[in-house]
Amino acid sequence: MIKKIFRVEDMHCSNCALKLESLEEILEGVKEINASYHKLEMVVEYDENKLTEVEIVRAVKKKGYTAALA
Repeated sequence: MIKKIFRVEDMHCSNCALKLESLEEILEGVKEINASYHKLEMVVEYDENKLTEVEIVRAVKKKGYTAALA
């Protein structure tokens, strides 16, 4: 397991953060996601053998946000 911080644009409220945290249930290999709209970032703990950074960024984009490694 590794932890990475992603910068997320377009978050405006706590509901946005909750929407991103819901990716935890969708993405295989994710242990935990903590998103903060105050910091405009999310911390993702995941199994790098099951999931890539690119897949995380794509999933964030499908939710309507733009993400990149911090």
